[in-house]
Amino acid sequence: QVQLVESGGGLVQDGGSLRLSCAASGSIFSINAMRWYRQAPGKQRELVAAITDSGSTTYTDSMKGRFTISRDNAKNTVYLQMNSLKPEDTGVYYCNADGLTKYRRSYYEWGQGTQVTVSS
Repeated sequence: QVQLVESGGGLVQDGGSLRLSCAASGSIFSINAMRWYRQAPGKQRELVAAITDSGSTTYTDSMKGRFTISRDNAKNTVYLQMNSLKPEDTGVYYCNADGLTKYRRSYYEWGQGTQVTVSS
């Protein structure tokens, strides 16, 4: 009923930048928090950053100062601007969101992920 689609991943050199986007669509009444997670090869999925519907943000310490999360509520879209990328930032980046559908049912959905590869 609610779908999330990420885009913007790719191959970038050490020190480069990428901007990820995640658009939510479907039977959306409201979106509460939107989050970015990443999963590096052989590792567990970890939270990168989160943003509430009012714009409050949180970041995992290792990403502070390099990554910026933002959202456009009119477009139901969340962004992740990633600067000063390092090879250890390589992984699949997933978008996540929760809220209510038009039928007032809660949802908690994931996107399919987008690959980010940082070469040294």
